[in-house]
Amino acid sequence: MPQRETTVSFECRTSGLRRHHFSGALLIDVLRSAEPLFDPAERKDRLRFLISVLGRDGHRAVLSWGEIDPEFGNTPALLAVTMDCRNLDDQGPHLVVPGDRCGGRHISQIAEIRLCADDRLWG
Repeated sequence: MPQRETTVSFECRTSGLRRHHFSGALLIDVLRSAEPLFDPAERKDRLRFLISVLGRDGHRAVLSWGEIDPEFGNTPALLAVTMDCRNLDDQGPHLVVPGDRCGGRHISQIAEIRLCADDRLWG
């Protein structure tokens, strides 16, 4: 998959300002490769899908498809495979959400990514 690079700054309460450089595939590109079953007749059908990312340490974050889709929120969330020019192969990819102030959705050592429709929330 095409690799992107980004530098992010997080303002953490406990450790102060942290700045890191990441590279990896865009989350949306990875999810599209799984060929989710959107209704092709409904342009906005994608907006009802949620993405849950779980780290090996139990930390999890939820994003919406609309948040990362270029036609809607266009947030370039990244599944980073390098951090500060160091390969993350031994740890696994990290979720990086540029623009997050404190880095709360930065998930290290991703163990699982799930994509699901919100039907169960409203059913």
